[in-house]
Amino acid sequence: MNYLNLPKIDLHCHLDGSVRPQSVIDIAQQQNVPLPSHDLTDIQSLMVAPDTCQNLDEYLTRFELPLSVMQTAAGIERISFEVFEDAAKENVKYLEVRFAPLLHLQSGLTLEQVISSAVKGMKRAESQYDIKGNFILSIIRNMPKDRVNEVIDAGANFINDGVVAFDLAGSELPGFCQGFVPHAEYAVKKGYRVTIHAGEQGVGQNVYDAISLLGAERIGHGIDIKTHKEAYDLTKSTSVALESCPTSNVQTKAVDSLSQHPFSEFHKDGVLITINTDNRTVSNTTMTDEVRKVMQEFKLSRKEYFEIYKVSVEHSFASESVKRQLLTLVE
Repeated sequence: MNYLNLPKIDLHCHLDGSVRPQSVIDIAQQQNVPLPSHDLTDIQSLMVAPDTCQNLDEYLTRFELPLSVMQTAAGIERISFEVFEDAAKENVKYLEVRFAPLLHLQSGLTLEQVISSAVKGMKRAESQYDIKGNFILSIIRNMPKDRVNEVIDAGANFINDGVVAFDLAGSELPGFCQGFVPHAEYAVKKGYRVTIHAGEQGVGQNVYDAISLLGAERIGHGIDIKTHKEAYDLTKSTSVALESCPTSNVQTKAVDSLSQHPFSEFHKDGVLITINTDNRTVSNTTMTDEVRKVMQEFKLSRKEYFEIYKVSVEHSFASESVKRQLLTLVE
């Protein structure tokens, strides 16, 4: 099977985890940002996580270097464009990219400038390639909450014009959802859709809380519902889609190996599950790689692939017209 030629949808991709290593070197030189090395191999080694990390926190250290060159409008726009360009070149037809605007204010940008730069890069890619996209605004869970509503307000100007959803990301602690109920409600009031990182680090209850307390329509990862019956049942009964990221899940020890990933059993039992990259650079992956790994490991047919593709389309935050276009690609 030609995995590259398959039309693909990626609903869970982090901007700062998908930066080209060469672009880090280029932007750093242009902006006089100090780097530990200007050798491409060295930079790659600092940006790509090991095949298996000790935990999610070790994986997250790989974001520090790219963030250092994502503090200007030009840097953010370039990186946004390149992520969409890279995806388009491997037949990703629709891409939702998430990032945390609060992490891009170190050189004096406003939240509006950060978001505008990312959207501008995406729209430039849309004009040049056969790809559509949207941004999801993430809040890092362990950062102070005093500016969360500011982020929501800044992004509200771009709702349905490049920005579609609100997300919580970063280190996962039990019970984190309780502290974000008013923020999620505020985001929904402003027109945002909701997807939440939960159930990635052994706490299935967080998935239950994300759906019941925060109104999550999709869950980032969510694999720990396999050991939490209430979360499993709620996810299934409410048709909440899981954004699985197989390579990343192995790296962060969310699962011991791809063969242990519950992807296939979820799919066969009617739990809505999708295939995504998480971080193209940090996980050294592409959508083509993720689709190939999943289809080969779980012996999925072409028909089953398009069932999963349809779930991705239907549970994307794309406009109805974009969804209709994406569904025309189903065989």
